[in-house]
Amino acid sequence: MGSADLIDPTLYSGGNTLEIWRQMREVDGLTWHQVDEERGFWSVVKYADTDLVLRDTDTFTSERGTLLDLLGTDDPAGGQQLAVTDPPRHTERQARLKKALAVKAVDRQREMIRPKVVDLLEPLGDGGVFDFGTAMLRLPMSVTGTMMGLPQEDWDWLSRLTTVCIAADDPEFQDEGGKEATLQSAHRELFGYFQDLMRHRRDDLGDDLLSVLISTRFEGRLMSASEIVANCYSLLLGANVTTPHAPTFVMAEFTGTDVLADWAAHPEVNGTAYEEALRWASPVNHVLRYATRDTELRGTRIAAGEAVVAWLGAANRDEEVFENSHVFDIRRKPNKHLAFGIGPHYCVGHSVARVTIGILFEELLGRYEDFELAGKPERLISNFASGYKHVPLTARRRK
Repeated sequence: MGSADLIDPTLYSGGNTLEIWRQMREVDGLTWHQVDEERGFWSVVKYADTDLVLRDTDTFTSERGTLLDLLGTDDPAGGQQLAVTDPPRHTERQARLKKALAVKAVDRQREMIRPKVVDLLEPLGDGGVFDFGTAMLRLPMSVTGTMMGLPQEDWDWLSRLTTVCIAADDPEFQDEGGKEATLQSAHRELFGYFQDLMRHRRDDLGDDLLSVLISTRFEGRLMSASEIVANCYSLLLGANVTTPHAPTFVMAEFTGTDVLADWAAHPEVNGTAYEEALRWASPVNHVLRYATRDTELRGTRIAAGEAVVAWLGAANRDEEVFENSHVFDIRRKPNKHLAFGIGPHYCVGHSVARVTIGILFEELLGRYEDFELAGKPERLISNFASGYKHVPLTARRRK
C-alpha cells in the first residue's frame, strides 16, 4: 500500500487498485503521498470525507485545478471553466446550462438519443466480433454532439481528441511526440475548432448548448470567447468520461455470468441496475482540491495550500455506506454513489448521461443475447478516467 504510486496511470489499467483502496480505508482513510521533493497530496478514500471535501468549497477550492496531472501547477482555465470555478461565481455561470440539461429538458431528447444508440449497436448482431469498447467511446459524441449542434462529420474526430485529453498516457492515443506533445496538439485543435464554430454560431443562434453558452450573461456581461471555448471543452470531456465506461465495465466484467440474463429478464430493474453500473465503474477516478486554509480531517492537520485528492472509486466501495460493496447488485437500493461527484460541482450533464446509459442497456439487452467475450478486454491507461477501451464481443439478435 505505502509503495503504490497513485499517480501512475498503469496502476489503474493493470494493478489491484481496489485492494489498495480497501487497505487505505481500513488503516486510516487519509494518507499523505509524496510525489517528489516539491509535490505531494493527501488521499481521501472514505465516503464521508469525500462528501465533505467536495461540498466545502470554501475550504477546498477547485480553482487551482482538479486533475492530478496538473498537481503543483495552477490550471490556466481556473475561474473561466465551470469545473474550475467555485461558488458563488460557479453557481451563476452554471444556471442556464443546468436548466438546459435538467431532467425534463433531457427527457424531451429521448427520441433523439434512442435511434443513435440503436445505430451504434447494429453491427453487434452481424455474427462477427464487435468492439463494444470502441463503440462506447463514440457514444457520448453522438448525443452531446447533437445537443451542442456540432456537425456529424466531425464527431469521430472530436471523440478521439477528447479521449486523448483524458488518456494522454495511453500509447494507443499518443502521437509520435509523446504525451505532452499529444496533449498540446489536441488542445490546440479543440480550442481552435470551437473558436471557429462559435464565430459562425453567433450569427445563427438556436436552442443548442453552444448557443446557450454564447447567449449566457454572467456578472452583467456575455461570456468571453475564451470562457465559452473552455466550457465547450469541459462539456465534451465530461460526457466522454462518464457515459462510455459504466457500460464497458458491465460487459467486460459480467459477460458470461448470470448478471446480464437476470437484467434482461427483469427490465423493470434497469434504473437501479445502471446506477449500480455507475457505482461499480466510477468513471471519474479522482478529483483534486487545494486547502484554502489550515483545516483538520480525521484528526490530521491539512495545511493551507496542500493538495487533497478524493478517489471516487474508493468512496463508492466504502463498506460503511454500501452493504456488500464488493458485490455488483442490480437491485441495490439505496445507492447514493458519487460517480457524478457531490455538492456544487455535481456533474451538470448527469441527466444526459443517465438517460443515455439507461437507453443503451434497454436496447442492448432487449435486442441481443448470448453475449460472449471474443478476446481479453483492455483497460484505458489513465489515472483520471476509469474504463475499458476495448471489449471484443459476439452476440445474437433476439428473435
